[in-house]
Amino acid sequence: MFASVAGMGHAFEPDHLLAVGNMVSRRDSTALALRDGLYWGLGHTTMLVLVGSVIILSRATFLTSGYFEAAVGVLLIAMGLSRLAKWNKPVQVRPSRYQHSFAYTVGLLHGLAGSGALVLLVMSEIRRPLPSILYILVFGVGSILGMFVVAGLCSIPFTRRMKINRALKFTSILLSSGLCVGYGTWMIYENVSW
Repeated sequence: MFASVAGMGHAFEPDHLLAVGNMVSRRDSTALALRDGLYWGLGHTTMLVLVGSVIILSRATFLTSGYFEAAVGVLLIAMGLSRLAKWNKPVQVRPSRYQHSFAYTVGLLHGLAGSGALVLLVMSEIRRPLPSILYILVFGVGSILGMFVVAGLCSIPFTRRMKINRALKFTSILLSSGLCVGYGTWMIYENVSW
């Protein structure tokens, strides 16, 4: 139970909020935004379980590098700049099976960045591999639920009503994109040793 609650709380970390907020700002439908949150959470959990299992079973410590966090910073910068450049373009709706692949991919990268620290924490408390992996899986399920909630909350300002006022829409996107770029830059600075 604790693992799922911790996973839900994990969904509210700043880099996760910014990435999902930026993604759902492209949607004019809460249902599509919620699916983005769900796919982001699935990608995040997939990577947590895969990398976590590798670390737990092999005791590999090279996967705990700050460079993965810096890569998330680069991703946030790219997302912010891309969203700002396309602030007024209509959302292209692709066939449904590809529609949320970007959210899943972003979730994968975020899972890669956070998995090392999570696994080291779990390994310090749980010595056996199977319970450690199950803990990470339950944590991941909590993060999926949390990201579903985050996507719903973040989508509120970007619903169809936003189309009524272009200045409000641009201001919201500018703020969202600026926060992505700023926080991404900070993540790179903090995690790459010069």
